[in-house]
Amino acid sequence: MDRSDLLEIELATLFRVSQVLSRPCPLWETLDQVLRILHEYGELHRGVVSLVDPDSGALLVSAIHDQPKPPTGEPVRYLPGEGVLGMVLERGERLVLPRLADEPRFLDRLRLYDRELPLIGVPIRAGSGQYSGVLAAQPPRRDEWLPERARFLEMVANLIARSVRAAQAMERERGALTAERDSLRRTVRGQHGFDSMVGHSQPMQQVFEQVRQVAKWNTTVLVRGESGTGKELIACAIHYNSPRASGPLVKLNCAALPDNLLESELFGHEKGAFTGAVNQRKGRFEQAHGGTLFLDEIGDISPAFQAKLLRVIQEGEMERVGSSQTLRVDVRVIAATNRDLEAAVDESLFREDLYYRLNVMPIFMPPLRERQEDIPDLARFLVEKIGKQQGRMLTITDGAIRLLMRHHWPGNVREMENCLERSAIMSANGVIAQDVIELSGLSLRGAGAAPISAPPRIELDAPDLDERERVIAALEQAGWVQAKAARLLGMTPRQIAYRIQILDIKMRRL
Repeated sequence: MDRSDLLEIELATLFRVSQVLSRPCPLWETLDQVLRILHEYGELHRGVVSLVDPDSGALLVSAIHDQPKPPTGEPVRYLPGEGVLGMVLERGERLVLPRLADEPRFLDRLRLYDRELPLIGVPIRAGSGQYSGVLAAQPPRRDEWLPERARFLEMVANLIARSVRAAQAMERERGALTAERDSLRRTVRGQHGFDSMVGHSQPMQQVFEQVRQVAKWNTTVLVRGESGTGKELIACAIHYNSPRASGPLVKLNCAALPDNLLESELFGHEKGAFTGAVNQRKGRFEQAHGGTLFLDEIGDISPAFQAKLLRVIQEGEMERVGSSQTLRVDVRVIAATNRDLEAAVDESLFREDLYYRLNVMPIFMPPLRERQEDIPDLARFLVEKIGKQQGRMLTITDGAIRLLMRHHWPGNVREMENCLERSAIMSANGVIAQDVIELSGLSLRGAGAAPISAPPRIELDAPDLDERERVIAALEQAGWVQAKAARLLGMTPRQIAYRIQILDIKMRRL
């Protein structure tokens, strides 16, 4: 073979190597294909790639020709300067051995090489003066072309170096993302863990024990209680302390949407399924696959939609709007309501079969007025939370806490948090005292020795009500949820939002 023949072989081999390195494959698979090309086309046999372990600095054998998978068990390793491969790494330059048997530092740990043939080893460069590994191979014969073959193997090593750097950078990024994910999971679990749930009263201790037990299983849960008692917090605690914690937690307020939008929101839709459906969209059930779906205000959905919801909860099957393809979903359902579902079932407003499907594990959230002994700890917890949000230290006096304990709390914990947030805003020195609480308007809402009763219910169709009074009355009855108030008045959410604006109605946060 003359020089022109060798040059033609090397060019054809380089072309094939470059094709392999341009494909998106796992690094070990790419290295194996490169070694195969060197063997079949480049007359360089028994190829081995060894890469530096970033933790120990040792040279680990990562790919061997005719071993298409990563080496199993403990990989063969060389320290810098140890053996022929370690010597190449330590020197950072190519090594050409005309006859391998003549090299006393050859260790033969791989039981791979022919001692009577030459061996060429070249460094894989990571940068100026830095090396990420070694590429070694054996020519099939002892001839005068060893220097040329060594230069060619250096070219291949330089091409490999780019793939190695890219793979290592990707691995570092993947490690950083994994660490960040695990840190976020720990943070979320801490925020939604049992230690973050405030309440030493007997009713709350019973709730915590129920949450601990039901979190272990995939049982459907129905969280019941008045508005503002923390039903969503219970759903989060169940999810993040369950085997599904690594999956998504998807939430939806069923009262906020009419039936047609609720169906699209929960089940998704196909492109062109209705006016405005310009793209295919996954619904909340698909988004929650492998995790948990929290359906708040489940008692407000219509009987017509209840049948559709029952099927997916019962069978785990659904179709997107505008599609006939049945999709299977693996979702744990946690529902919540402040309605009397038993009365709704008796009045045929809520399907009995759906009620029993949801009510597998009921958890009743006690109203704040029934666990007054929790108010001091809860108040201090909320004040600390608000202080972190405002970036300053906040404290609350014993007199302010006594005032809080005399209030009836129709809006429960949500009302208390909003009251304390208003008080924090009006406290210039960061101390929430009784006078600041009173200034926030709490005393006007019935802080006194005796519990206050709920305001009398106003008939929305009373002839003596003007439009502003009628809208306010509907909002009061709906707990200041616009979508609920709109249904009470026979309006759309957009219509009631417009009236709230033009009638200058100040929305309350309960």
